[in-house]
Amino acid sequence: MPGVYISWPFCSQKCTYCNFASGVFPRHLEARYLDRLLQEIQNHPWQWIPETVYLGGGTPGSMQPGTLDAILQSIPGRPWREATLEAAPGAITPAQARAWVDAGITRVSLGVQSFVDAELRRTGRRHTAAAVASDVALLRSAGLHEINLDLIAGLPAQTPESWQASLDWIERLQPPHVSVYMLEVDEDSRLGSEVLQGGFRFGAPDVPSEDRIAEFYEHAVARLAALGLQRYEISNFARPGHESLHNLKYWRLEPYAGFGADAHGFDGATRFQNVESVTDYIAAENPLLASSPASPGEERFFVGLRLLAGVELTPEDELRHGPAIEIFLRDGLLAREKSTIRLTPRGVMLSNEVFEAFLHD
Repeated sequence: MPGVYISWPFCSQKCTYCNFASGVFPRHLEARYLDRLLQEIQNHPWQWIPETVYLGGGTPGSMQPGTLDAILQSIPGRPWREATLEAAPGAITPAQARAWVDAGITRVSLGVQSFVDAELRRTGRRHTAAAVASDVALLRSAGLHEINLDLIAGLPAQTPESWQASLDWIERLQPPHVSVYMLEVDEDSRLGSEVLQGGFRFGAPDVPSEDRIAEFYEHAVARLAALGLQRYEISNFARPGHESLHNLKYWRLEPYAGFGADAHGFDGATRFQNVESVTDYIAAENPLLASSPASPGEERFFVGLRLLAGVELTPEDELRHGPAIEIFLRDGLLAREKSTIRLTPRGVMLSNEVFEAFLHD
């Protein structure tokens, strides 16, 4: 069944590691953006009823209750099987949590990234570990028990001891879902750009090495498994039955519609992308930037191998990708059980190398 992604790119501050099309914009743009967003949703040819909704950004948790309700009222299918809202820790009130439930939200994802104050300050985050604990208790009291906590391995000055401290907080709070991302160093974030240029701002010289980041990630995999949080996708861990239904659609190549600035969509055959800039999106008569035919044969490996379940090979796959598969099996990057291949723990750490082979084989 299809899903819906809503982009709300407004933030109260821009974190140094963030490489998304989000930021701090003049407040008056929010009303204009909302009008354009509702118009785009209204003009969508609904040929199916979505079962999941995901509001990301940006910080959609910061929008006014009336704004959230207006957006969700415009999407058919309520109550959905799952409706996720991303929120920043330390800024949630009991009234907000109740409004989220009333609007149809069933799941909240908190961008924690770290529970260590010194690491948070260097990235521009304003919350504390105590604030996260308070937010989790508040959400649960409002009836929101499907909670995800994000962590980033590789923040400036992160150490084995500080990483362990963050994982200790996961054990205390017992969320049903955790996402662990390894720091992306690219030109789309201020921190990444500074690292690439050999600069000193944003704690760039103190970013851990790739090997150390890999150690953090592998330690998290083991620690979370001991807590009953099994890895079902490279960056995502959940107790059985608490996986993100919406995000699974991306990895299973199921269709979804995307609305808002820099939103992406997929109808099963074609991929769509909206204009990235907030101002361009507001001004555009048609926000669609590009569309291109999907390549199911290649994409099935690229996204499917991200899942612990792996990819089931067809006879055509064997003919086309057999040599590459044999090399990765020999090198210990893939494991095979009958007709199913999946990444090994070592393969996860070198997943881009594996994906590249399937995309160009």
